Amino acid sequence: MLKRLYDWTMAKAASKNATTWLAGVSFAESSFFPIPPDILMVPMVLANRQAAWRIATICTLASVVGGVAGYMIGFFLYEAIGKAVIDFYHLEAQFETLRHTFVEYGAEILIIKGMTPIPYKLLTITAGVAKLNIWVFIGASILSRAIRFYLVAALLYWFGEPVRAFIEKRLTLVTTAFAVALIGGFLAIKLI
Repeated sequence: MLKRLYDWTMAKAASKNATTWLAGVSFAESSFFPIPPDILMVPMVLANRQAAWRIATICTLASVVGGVAGYMIGFFLYEAIGKAVIDFYHLEAQFETLRHTFVEYGAEILIIKGMTPIPYKLLTITAGVAKLNIWVFIGASILSRAIRFYLVAALLYWFGEPVRAFIEKRLTLVTTAFAVALIGGFLAIKLI
């Protein structure tokens, strides 16, 4: 099933409506869809590197709006829809751990984990269940998703095709290293 979804998504990246599909996949990935928008974003940026920042902006905005939909699923419809999404991806253990931690560290979790390729839908639904302040949620989502998508766009813009394989194989490493550096910066500011 995932292979068919992947192939379908790649076909959309080459279509004349690629931007619309990118927004749709970015939105859906934040609340229920299994394929990350990078699958569309990477070939789109490589095809037109001058559009890298516009493509990253579309990914960011659509992902945040989709994240709000995921938040609403968690807030209002967890039993009816959210639980089924969490169960489908076998994220029950991670969900329970996150739910308890979100009460105290929701914004920090969103900023750090929202930059990584982990299922963002897990974060958005959990934030809703934990009743994280919606404005904190939106602000943290904008920051984390912008960092994530603009980092990919920047790497593709500056390095082009050679960085494609690196991003596809090591995106988790790149975003994790960036997140660690960001956390280190916050800690340094607090200690100074």
